[in-house]
Amino acid sequence: MRKPLIVFTPKKPLRMRESRSSIDDLTHGSFQEVLDDPGVTDPASIRRLVFCSGKIAWDAMAERDKRSAPVAIVRVEQLFPFPQEQLLEIVNRYPNAKELVWLQEEPENMGAWRFMFHQSHPMEERGYSLAVVARVESGSPATGSATIHEQELADLMDETFADL
Repeated sequence: MRKPLIVFTPKKPLRMRESRSSIDDLTHGSFQEVLDDPGVTDPASIRRLVFCSGKIAWDAMAERDKRSAPVAIVRVEQLFPFPQEQLLEIVNRYPNAKELVWLQEEPENMGAWRFMFHQSHPMEERGYSLAVVARVESGSPATGSATIHEQELADLMDETFADL
């Protein structure tokens, strides 16, 4: 049975070179539930793994490159069914990454944070703990002000890359 593809995304990623796939990926590849950071050349140098979903991944990658931070940005493309094995494989790829962070643009009481937290027990059993970086809890998903939104995004990036 053929099904249509419906993509709900902000306009920015539709225009970004980083979000494009090669023709080979589309003709011979398949959907990947988790995408490891393509910019990491030395996994042993990574001290923090940042898991995220959606547009914030590209903001985090740009900020990581600007700061030259020892961080890998891991994109979780599917939340359910939860790709536990793929995430554990990626965590194992980075032997010196002792800090795991879930980064989301939404307020802490929205988005995927609570779901991720409940799925993180296998990582905790291996000695890791998953922290969250998110906007403060709110009854609204956005402030309605572009200036405040940009300041909150800057605060998220500062918190994500703190102490590195």
